[in-house]
Amino acid sequence: MHLNRRNFIRLAAGAVAYTSSFKLLAQAGIDSTNPIKVANILDKTGVLNNYCLKQIQAAAMAADEINAAGGLLGRKVEIIFYDSQSSNRLYSQYATQAFVRDKVDVVHGAVASSAREVVRPIVQRFKGLYFYNALYEGGVCDRRHVSTGMVPGQALDPLVEYVINERNAKTHYILAADYNYGHITAKWVQKFLREKGGKDVAVEFFPLDVTNFAPVLSRIQAAKPDAVWSALVGDAHVGFYRQFEATIGKKNMTLVSTVYGAARENAILTPQENEGIIITSSFIDTLPTEAAKNFVQKFHKFSGETDYIGEYGEYGYRGMMLWAEAVRRAGSVQPDKVIAALGGTKLDGPGGLYTIDGQTNHTVMDIHIAVGNAQNGFDVQRSFSQQQPKDTQDVCDLVKNPNDTKQYEPVL
Repeated sequence: MHLNRRNFIRLAAGAVAYTSSFKLLAQAGIDSTNPIKVANILDKTGVLNNYCLKQIQAAAMAADEINAAGGLLGRKVEIIFYDSQSSNRLYSQYATQAFVRDKVDVVHGAVASSAREVVRPIVQRFKGLYFYNALYEGGVCDRRHVSTGMVPGQALDPLVEYVINERNAKTHYILAADYNYGHITAKWVQKFLREKGGKDVAVEFFPLDVTNFAPVLSRIQAAKPDAVWSALVGDAHVGFYRQFEATIGKKNMTLVSTVYGAARENAILTPQENEGIIITSSFIDTLPTEAAKNFVQKFHKFSGETDYIGEYGEYGYRGMMLWAEAVRRAGSVQPDKVIAALGGTKLDGPGGLYTIDGQTNHTVMDIHIAVGNAQNGFDVQRSFSQQQPKDTQDVCDLVKNPNDTKQYEPVL
């Protein structure tokens, strides 16, 4: 979904309202002349913008909440939005611009792992702080990088066990996007399958612009696996789910995804195409908690929209609020002081309790296995409380090795 005229006008009007509130903020005791600056670098446009539009709005909502409550350290929080257009070149340009020209205090942004790996060295160069609000393939060990989303040790370990034991799936066919997220995630799926008694019969990778999956669907039909795993990403790859249902069908073969729903694919597909797809998530709009219900109501009021928000939207709010809490603990927005305060930072958020693990700068959270339903949403099947980012903990210790900047991969 791209920004339409109605959304553009709403965002523009919000910016005008934000500017006109300076006097009110000053009267409330907030310093509007010396704002804390947050860079938000995400794809308002481009092939991955479905992941970003709700996250952009949720980040803005978080800033409004922080300012309405008196600001942060007595100062107004100001978000500078950059449209990276799903372009790694623009991620590089805007991350540099954020530090050099705009003098930001923190960077939030990137969806694809390849974009994150463009931003990380720039943050290192300028000795900044970076919040990556996305699920990803895990393994980044970097004191200036904070991961607020799911990693394989949290999401895929229980999901593989569920599919093998609850769906009686022994043989598995893996499809993934052809870049580092897809390649490393496929390795994690293979690793967990082999450890738990499953068998991966094939792994195939697809560029982000591939829309025709007929050849691989023919190969899947010939291989007859018990389950198909999708780590496919972006607008073009949505076609896989449609084509799978039109040919094989989830009633005949289990379909599992490591990332489905993150781009709100469930709101795009038909009820029949959505129904039966198995996922893991740390936030679903219909989680049966007051915190989730209140967040959805607040977001709909803020955005003027009533459609599905999903995990990536909630990540924008989660990341901003965790960063703000770390700033309060540090008593400063200076990156090194905030980094020193990260470990143990907690937030009672829409998806439950989030806690930053000081060993890895990754986030402990609740995880849910869910299945797509005929209402274009998801039904929770199993929940796992306070899951540790154990895949990254096994290889990363920023307390002992604060200068580590490596991304570690699983060994098969």
